[in-house]
Amino acid sequence: MTLAFTPPTTAPPTPPEGPDVAVFERYESHVRSYCRKFPVVFERAKGARLYAEDGRVFTDFFCGAGSLNYGHNPGPIKERIADYLASDGMMHGLDMYTVAKRSFLVALTEHILRPRGLEYTAQFSGPTGADAVEAALKLARKATGRRGIFAFSGGYHGMTRGSLAVTGNGRARRAGGVHGQDEVTFIPYEDGPQGPFDSVAFIERLLADSSSGVEVPAAVIVEALQMEGGVYQASADWLRRLRVVTERHGILLICDEIQSGCGRTGTFFAFEESGIVPDIVTVSKSISGYGLPLALTLFRPGLDVWEPGEHTGTFRGNQLAFVAATAAAELWSDPDFLDRLPVPARRLAEFGAELVAAEPEIVIRGRGMVLGIDLGRKGGGKRAEEVQRYAFDHGLIVELSGRDDEVIKVLPPLTVTPEELDHGIGVLRAALLSSCPPPNRSTQEEAPCLRPNAAI
Repeated sequence: MTLAFTPPTTAPPTPPEGPDVAVFERYESHVRSYCRKFPVVFERAKGARLYAEDGRVFTDFFCGAGSLNYGHNPGPIKERIADYLASDGMMHGLDMYTVAKRSFLVALTEHILRPRGLEYTAQFSGPTGADAVEAALKLARKATGRRGIFAFSGGYHGMTRGSLAVTGNGRARRAGGVHGQDEVTFIPYEDGPQGPFDSVAFIERLLADSSSGVEVPAAVIVEALQMEGGVYQASADWLRRLRVVTERHGILLICDEIQSGCGRTGTFFAFEESGIVPDIVTVSKSISGYGLPLALTLFRPGLDVWEPGEHTGTFRGNQLAFVAATAAAELWSDPDFLDRLPVPARRLAEFGAELVAAEPEIVIRGRGMVLGIDLGRKGGGKRAEEVQRYAFDHGLIVELSGRDDEVIKVLPPLTVTPEELDHGIGVLRAALLSSCPPPNRSTQEEAPCLRPNAAI
């Protein structure tokens, strides 16, 4: 069904004089970011809805940067947490044996790994995705005895020193004091703003040439779907070719599933579509199912070369997150949950196709419940910022990504209702229309942009 693309008929609700943010302004660092884009004080949340203390209600297409794939306060997980708290369950356990951790390891194996033919040892590396990446890099170097790492342009793996070394974002690297290559060789990704590139053939050429100046690395780290880089997806064939090359040269393949995993792409892992089996997988964000900090480094049992205590962390055993993650893992054996997954994903894909039909200059990328709306690097960042601001003013939270923040990254919950999805899509339509530049009066040419009479 096509919908008429019309501008909104009502003005956004008038906010009060301004949120009470004096405490944040006085005591919190200037480094804060998202509160500047979404200047409101949030009070509670449920499903895909955020409720501000001034009474405004927002639809959340950001979902904690992919940490809330099941929405805010999902009932089945919330109940499990409440029961655990009421029973005085252990809350902090380092890496000690606990009932909560045992239950999660069993659920992870039975509901996630075994049905996919995967056998991994789990390391609880710390509370964040960056911790999982740090552990993966450290393990790869220890297991192979080699130092080098191949990473991809556009990749994002975290803000700690080691994870920044394999992250391409220049601004983040400069802020972290990461200069030069630090034993990391960056390879162009299969796709990016400069167009397609046969990066696997390039890797093969580097490794085949004894005078390339590049040694065989310990590992290659890759995102099957680059999220922060601008929603660029690796093809299944490309991933399979990469797996062949890494196996031929004894290089460990690390798949970073921190933001693209836990069902965001329609399958639990983004790499599943290709049929490959990575040596190491990093998982975080939505693995707990509730926004509670938890990160895992999964690896082939034969790679478990750690000595006891060689890689530690005070909060690597988040017991409450284990409880939530157990309930979230069980959802992946629930037929009703699995049957509902493709429905909102199809609608999101339809919306992307409608946008391209109405404004061919827009480039749409994504898979499952992630949609990237690329407005182009020439002025696209400014327009994307306007879309984001308009969306917020009209009750929608959405994030930007890409080299110049020119890509609108749409991440509704996997459990979003049809009404919530339709509301968010409607706001995005209107936001894109409102951000259209005026026609070029000197040439009388229409700007290549959505127009009110565009039927989508």
